[in-house]
Amino acid sequence: MKTFLTGGTRLIGKIVLAAAALGGILLLGAAPRAVADDDACRHRLVRADHRLHEAAEHHGWNSPQAERARHELHQAREYCWSKFHKWWDEDGRRWHTDRDWDDHDHDRGRDRDHDH
Repeated sequence: MKTFLTGGTRLIGKIVLAAAALGGILLLGAAPRAVADDDACRHRLVRADHRLHEAAEHHGWNSPQAERARHELHQAREYCWSKFHKWWDEDGRRWHTDRDWDDHDHDRGRDRDHDH
């Protein structure tokens, strides 16, 4: 009878150890993916922000090109917010955890623009 309990205890121990190892692998495997998703979101916002600055520089802040780029920046912010509840502020070089962006935050540069 003692052999049976020892064998059963070993089996249960092995099962618990295997489950813990599998859980650890799954947990660690998800962390790099979350970081990669954050990076992809940040890169999407950086590109959209850059396109807005480029459109404004080449066509003016009130141009259709700048308006389209402003819309793309808004969509990128909405995407990151809906997926991660944060958004990257390229000008401030930081993540925001509040939905506090202003769709016209880049319009401050139009005062320097000549085509009001």
